Amino acid sequence: MHRNLLFDLDQTLLDFHASERLALEFVMEQKGLAFSQASFERFKGINKSLWLDHEKGLITKPQLFEQRFARLFGELGKEFSQSELMVINDDFIDFMSHNGVLLDGAIELLEKIEVNIPDARIYIITNGVTRNALGRINSTGLGEHIKKVYVSEAVGFSKPAREFFDYVINDIGEPRESYLVIGDSLTSDMQGAKNASLTSCYVFPEGDIKAAKEEYDTDYTAASYDELYDVIINWIDKTNKGMR
Repeated sequence: MHRNLLFDLDQTLLDFHASERLALEFVMEQKGLAFSQASFERFKGINKSLWLDHEKGLITKPQLFEQRFARLFGELGKEFSQSELMVINDDFIDFMSHNGVLLDGAIELLEKIEVNIPDARIYIITNGVTRNALGRINSTGLGEHIKKVYVSEAVGFSKPAREFFDYVINDIGEPRESYLVIGDSLTSDMQGAKNASLTSCYVFPEGDIKAAKEEYDTDYTAASYDELYDVIINWIDKTNKGMR
């Protein structure tokens, strides 16, 4: 049995917001709109709200892609047809897919795991568009350290649905106790781990950690990659003792 580390991608290993900012600036300039930090912050808020609705099954992914630009550009006094909005979204995703940005220390963490934990296997579990995720992974060299990438678009379900995690577990083919879900999102990563009865580690936690643990049953928290490495080691020691 391997130690299967299921890493979320965005804001866990890659700086999604850095890539998102570059891509938004690109599409806004294409459409003759002035980019600003205020417009970027507004876009982030709109995007996050729509992704939460998607996780709850309230909207489809195409609706999300259309509405995030319709809302932002509408507030800026610019309207586009549905087909134009989807072209803008495609341009946005394409630009992002070529401009991945690593979080500081991400590669070093994965290299440390590879060297010191030979039975570890590193996987990515992420919601979103396959070409966006794979493009950013490959543009940063992250792919050299990953055994396989699971993207909701290809899986057919999104985190936190149990079906997403069941698909991953069935594909890897090892017992549930061999998995550790690692991510920065309570609503997708930690809730997903809870739904699938998997051990979880909430990384770079924000807000009330005690309340987060109580609501989402998170097993571990880590505020840095050094802390996360220690969590992985402790989890392995604990599971080893449990198998004796």
